[in-house]
Amino acid sequence: MLKFLFWFAAAASLTLLPAACSRLPGGAPASEEILKQSGEADADFAFYRVNRALLPVVATWPGTGKQERLRWLPGHQGAKTQIIQPGDQLTLSIWDSNDNSLLTTGEQKMVQLQDMKVASNGTIFMPYVGDVNVRGLTPDLARRKLQETLEPVVPSAQVQLAMAEGRGNSVDLVSGVANPGTYPMPDRNYTVMGLIAAGGGISPTLNNPQIRLVRGQNIYGTSVERLLDNPRLDTLLRGGDRVFVEEDSRYFLSFGATGKEDLHIFTKDEMSAMDAMSVAGGFQDGKADPKGLLILREYPASAIAPGQRGPRQQRVVFSLDLTSADGLFSARQFQINPGDLVMATESPINDALTISNIFGNFFGVFSRAGIIE
Repeated sequence: MLKFLFWFAAAASLTLLPAACSRLPGGAPASEEILKQSGEADADFAFYRVNRALLPVVATWPGTGKQERLRWLPGHQGAKTQIIQPGDQLTLSIWDSNDNSLLTTGEQKMVQLQDMKVASNGTIFMPYVGDVNVRGLTPDLARRKLQETLEPVVPSAQVQLAMAEGRGNSVDLVSGVANPGTYPMPDRNYTVMGLIAAGGGISPTLNNPQIRLVRGQNIYGTSVERLLDNPRLDTLLRGGDRVFVEEDSRYFLSFGATGKEDLHIFTKDEMSAMDAMSVAGGFQDGKADPKGLLILREYPASAIAPGQRGPRQQRVVFSLDLTSADGLFSARQFQINPGDLVMATESPINDALTISNIFGNFFGVFSRAGIIE
């Protein structure tokens, strides 16, 4: 009886095998399938094996996907002082020891003129003097000018000046930091990184954070990685600038026998095929074929130029063999473009493993039912 049930189960499993296979989830193709298709006369894609010789050739081909085209302003040293702009508020303390002073009394030898807003034309109003232009002056130069202007009327007067930065001497830190807001510029040596530090630093949740500087009608951009690697690019800010910090918008896709099938944001300015595999979780153990890491990319029609100037087809499949030294080094140097599809193919023996699993499932059911002991 036991022998009969065993053969019955085997026969039933063979009968149901086609139907079971049709219900299995579709995995990634084997690398041999891609290679076979690329050799067909009507193949609509070009196939390239990536090696040391191919790397410099592909590097000269046009870029694909979303490319960063914003320029950035070089940094330079600024003055350690601020200059007065319209919208700033000045507080004047005027001292006069003269008993017949026009400004002070016998008991109070100092008068204070608080929160005098610099007008749009750069002037402030002084008693007995009228409008005085202080725009573009440092606080120290403005103090001297105001005192010299006041001397014909009040010869013994001495002036002190304090300034509170207005909109013309402030910048906006809009997003991507712990504390966004409007920040006054302490001097003309205030840089982008100084502003970001004042805002509490960049959010750790952002992948490869990008800096956008809006100045008037122009937008400038760079990455934090590039700025940290080259401090000379830490550009000076101007009053009215707006700074955004945002996540890199470039991405690649992972598919097949990778650790995770998903859309992945670039984690650095330049990502290699090895970087991409690390982000995607590597290969699935026992399922992936390390000889068949594929990069699928689509070039514009204008890029087609058979030979070394461009690909043979718009659709291109690059293949990397990670079981060889040349393949491993090439994977570290092959650059991933935005929009690329990184696909780990399945091992050719995976089909046999799938059939074996089907038999195992059937016998497991019978065993749990107590038919086979």
